[in-house]
Amino acid sequence: MGVAASSMEKKGKRTERGDINREIAVTNSQMKQLKARIRKSKEYWYSQPINETPSMLDIMGKVADGKNTLNRWQKIRNLQTQAKILMFLQQNSITDITSLVEKIETINREYKDLADKINPVERRLETLAAHLEQCEILQQHRAVYNHYVKLNPKIREAYYAKYKTEIDLFKNARDYINAVMNGRTDPVPVKDWQAEQKKLTAYKFTLCEKYYSLQDEIRSVELLRKGADNIMREEAREALTRKHSIEL
Repeated sequence: MGVAASSMEKKGKRTERGDINREIAVTNSQMKQLKARIRKSKEYWYSQPINETPSMLDIMGKVADGKNTLNRWQKIRNLQTQAKILMFLQQNSITDITSLVEKIETINREYKDLADKINPVERRLETLAAHLEQCEILQQHRAVYNHYVKLNPKIREAYYAKYKTEIDLFKNARDYINAVMNGRTDPVPVKDWQAEQKKLTAYKFTLCEKYYSLQDEIRSVELLRKGADNIMREEAREALTRKHSIEL
């Protein structure tokens, strides 16, 4: 983050650069969480025996087990959850554990493709935000700096003491832009940077939509795991009951 943005953020003022840094941090965290959830789902379903696993519909029916179904609103929520899972199964032609595992593999491939695309987009947006921030600082403090350099040396020191923050910000921004331009004398491409930022932001939104789609799908997979776990616990209780009956 630039000097100006850092100073404003420390004072509690939000800046565009700060907002983008926060957004990137959240995005990276969410991507890591999604990756971990996909990995856990793969490990779980790969460990299940293909021939002894209950049907997908049986599993779906057990997702809500263990909840307080006496509550009217909970009943509605349970039905909504089951409807969502049924739609997930139907849309992806999932009828057994084999096809479910194939879907998880597809989710994993799509996640890797998304990660490969979103990371460079985020980095470029951060760079563009920094460029445009420094251009804005130049524009904002140019008049103060130009007046400063035209002053008689005898009074320039007093003027600098009064406007030190503005003058230093201008100098730092000027040095930053000069470094970006790398010796080129053509005009600073502010409009090109703004157009690129707008285009990349729109593209990033499509990538975010894909992220939320993958998040919804892995949530359905996790709910199916919950249903499978409920069935296995129920079978374990029944087996234990039968064992006690035999012993009696």
